[in-house]
Amino acid sequence: MSLAILAPGMLTTVQDAGRHDVRALGVGVGGAVDAYSYTVANRLVGNPATAAALEITWTGPTLRLRRAARIALCGADIDARANGIALPGWRSIDLPADCTLTLGPCRRGARAYLAIDGGIDVPPVLGSRSTDLRGGFGGYEGRPLRAGDTLALAPTRLPKPVRRIAIAPWWIDHEPDLFFTDSIAVRVLSGHAATAPIDALLSAEFAVSAASNRQGLRLHGPPLRLADPRQHLSEPVVPGTIQLPPDGQPIVLLADAQTVGGYARIGHAIAADLPRLAQRRTGQRVRFILVDAAHAARADAAQRARLGKAALAIGAAHLAAERGLPSFPQASGPHHRQ
Repeated sequence: MSLAILAPGMLTTVQDAGRHDVRALGVGVGGAVDAYSYTVANRLVGNPATAAALEITWTGPTLRLRRAARIALCGADIDARANGIALPGWRSIDLPADCTLTLGPCRRGARAYLAIDGGIDVPPVLGSRSTDLRGGFGGYEGRPLRAGDTLALAPTRLPKPVRRIAIAPWWIDHEPDLFFTDSIAVRVLSGHAATAPIDALLSAEFAVSAASNRQGLRLHGPPLRLADPRQHLSEPVVPGTIQLPPDGQPIVLLADAQTVGGYARIGHAIAADLPRLAQRRTGQRVRFILVDAAHAARADAAQRARLGKAALAIGAAHLAAERGLPSFPQASGPHHRQ
């Protein structure tokens, strides 16, 4: 069965957890920019954490689901409707066959993730179904979706037929992993001690530039200057690397980061805070807080633990629903909205 694209939205692509074993070929990781929201969305519909989903930027598509499906929308707070009925985010929703799903603007945040049970069935390229926009491969023909495209869906694993729209009564709390406030703090590790203007980076607040994209979040603020301004050799970079171009305006690399770069590496945003950066909108502000490697490791472990506990609680809630039992709020997983 399939998913028909009636209208594409601003930038809608097929993404998964990315390509992690091909850096030697000069291919970046790619995948979902906000990996946290993407993972929760997959867990809510019963998918493996690496199943292909849709990444929606700023404004969403209009879709026709040809089969019954369990869906979830996580990440940005997006205006979503199924056959005209408003849908909330961060919970599982069962939709009948031939349902029209209309996804409008993101009211808060920049990227939303639509997971569908079974996952989107596009051919893997270099071990991933993610769209590489710069390379023009993966996903659906290596490009953003267009009106008239049709995506294959893997078979549903829903335990019973879906006759009407059914919205789960529990939801997943996205804090402390995401914040949609106008200004956020991002934890960083220091770059090269001899060249990094770390004091200036930590003392300033930066606005997000409209030139930002999946490759990097371009920031605008007081120009930073290197202690050693001489030409730097190209060095390996990864998502989270903070580069400083000659204009003094830093760039925080995101999922589509290249594998090497010639700009100075002045710091590195910790992995646990990359989802916060993924949701920044043009004009919103970012400030940086210096932490050490031990703090970064603890933050990453805590985020992974929250994802694991949420997956267990979601599975228990779905099992209870299938057996006709009540589900209850749990501190580490589904919650009832107050």
